[in-house]
Amino acid sequence: MAGATIVTRTDQDIQTDVLDELTWEPRVSPAEVGVTVAEGVVTLTGRVDSYAAKWAAERAAHRVARVRAVANDLAVRITPSAERTDTEIAGAAERALEWDAFVPVEDLEVTVAGAWVTLRGRVEWEYQRRAAERVVGRLTGVRGVSNGITVRPSTPPTGDELPDRIVDALARSGATEPDRISVRVYGDTVVIDGLVHSVPERDEVERIVWSAPGIREVHNHVTVGG
Repeated sequence: MAGATIVTRTDQDIQTDVLDELTWEPRVSPAEVGVTVAEGVVTLTGRVDSYAAKWAAERAAHRVARVRAVANDLAVRITPSAERTDTEIAGAAERALEWDAFVPVEDLEVTVAGAWVTLRGRVEWEYQRRAAERVVGRLTGVRGVSNGITVRPSTPPTGDELPDRIVDALARSGATEPDRISVRVYGDTVVIDGLVHSVPERDEVERIVWSAPGIREVHNHVTVGG
């Protein structure tokens, strides 16, 4: 029986696939985005018309196989029709956070300067932290978002079985092969190591780990490889 064929993807192959993936992303005008690749690291340059488009371009690049990392150097150039004052953006951000059921807006502070939104405060879960950034990042006129929200669970994790429970959660999700991931718990901090096939797989592993109760920090040392 013939041995398995090892497929090697060059930087040129990855660049071509990233460009194709950008044309498949409706929130991005691919003609505005330049793509270079060096040793599997993708750099995006050019300009887009919103922070949401910048984020979408980054996620599109991460979806391509064998991309190890993405440097997002895209500039956000707001069109005159989409420009908003800092006061208008701050008001819209407050309203958007109030309408999101996952975000405890009473514990958050919003500051806007030069159309750049800074979020501060504390939440109990990482998904709430991410939801707050996602909500304000979609607003018209926003050039960027700095997420300074911290995760502070109300109760600490309990039980020595937490690492095993996290591995079980990874197995249930099918996000990756659990035997490729190492999980260590130190109080309310989780350290994960291992090897995955893609950046989205790495992100999904981290998301699942963050779902463990009482976790305040996750140190993700998982790398993207074969």
